[in-house]
Amino acid sequence: MIVRKSPAEIETMREAGRVTACALAAVGAAVRAGVTTGELDDLAATAIRDAGALPAFKGYHGFPATICASPNSVVVHGIPGRERLVDGDIISVDVGAIVDGYYGDAAFTWPVGEVAPEVARLLEVTRRGLEAGIARCVPGMRLYDISAAVQRVAEGGGFSVVREYVGHGIGRAMHEEPQVPNYGTAGRGPTLQPGMVLAIEPMVNLGGPGVVQAKDGWTVSTADGSPSAHFEHTVAITEDGPVVLTVE
Repeated sequence: MIVRKSPAEIETMREAGRVTACALAAVGAAVRAGVTTGELDDLAATAIRDAGALPAFKGYHGFPATICASPNSVVVHGIPGRERLVDGDIISVDVGAIVDGYYGDAAFTWPVGEVAPEVARLLEVTRRGLEAGIARCVPGMRLYDISAAVQRVAEGGGFSVVREYVGHGIGRAMHEEPQVPNYGTAGRGPTLQPGMVLAIEPMVNLGGPGVVQAKDGWTVSTADGSPSAHFEHTVAITEDGPVVLTVE
């Protein structure tokens, strides 16, 4: 069942989104060659704690950290630790925060130093795919209008959309209905209505769309070892159009 949020609930989610965005900004400011993914995790944990919020990911189904840190060919759910970033890497970080029982969820992919031109373009196209999806978050449109917009941008750029992992509704739970795929046929799916809040998160691969999961039960990587990018915002659908909640 799709749960629509009241204006008061959306305001609380706006604060959860703000904390999430601040944590992501703290991580982004520290991304450089030599930093470990564990150090990035510590920065996000401190930012969330200092805001009086709770980390959404730590302990979620047993996940051991505050952020998902996914370098290079890791698509999602990478576990932060001792791995050091080096020039030419990319690093995707997904993070969430809880405020008064409501969730915020966002992700960003950064280059580390100078990256190959095709990798830089992967990041740009994935980010534009997110923007295209957000632009479809208008009452009266259909859910798969979002999906088709993301897919059109990603595949139009010559890249592949991950199909096994998708965006989602969000509110008092991190994952609510509906699922929001990054591919599909426009004009299908539930009609978008004011009060719906969605986490839209394109995951786009430089190579093929296939993925594999590691033995740790979390880390998901591209099947062909190609780089992958991940961008995400929590978005409220209002009478006036989309409102991005995961901003500072």
